[in-house]
Amino acid sequence: MRRREDDPAGSASGAGSAQEPALQPKGGLPVRSARKVQEFLDENFTRKLALADMAAVCGLSPYHFMRAFSRTFGMPPHQYVIDLRLDFAERLLAESRMTIADIAHLAGFSSQSHFTTLMKKYRQTTPLQARVGKLNAKIR
Repeated sequence: MRRREDDPAGSASGAGSAQEPALQPKGGLPVRSARKVQEFLDENFTRKLALADMAAVCGLSPYHFMRAFSRTFGMPPHQYVIDLRLDFAERLLAESRMTIADIAHLAGFSSQSHFTTLMKKYRQTTPLQARVGKLNAKIR
């Protein structure tokens, strides 16, 4: 389950958590459009994405897309992309020996500093703390 924008406790717990779109809430995206944009984001979250690119997948203006997306997924598109990037980065931290800077780059963050700042903000931990925590969990 993904974090709602108004939930200060943080984001989805665990890597790979997928947000299921609501069944066409009033003012939200149609189910087919929601699936299309979800697939688009799952395939492209590591690259720089413009709101217009996401809106084009659904055939909507950026303004209407943003409102409909937020109603459907419970968070704005930008937050959804950040959650995808953080989920991916957390998997890499746990499963690889790559440097944190390389993981930040692969996950689509502009820098290691940007990655660390967002990880602290939304997951209440730093990348290094997350990596050490995952390693300690494997040892137990």
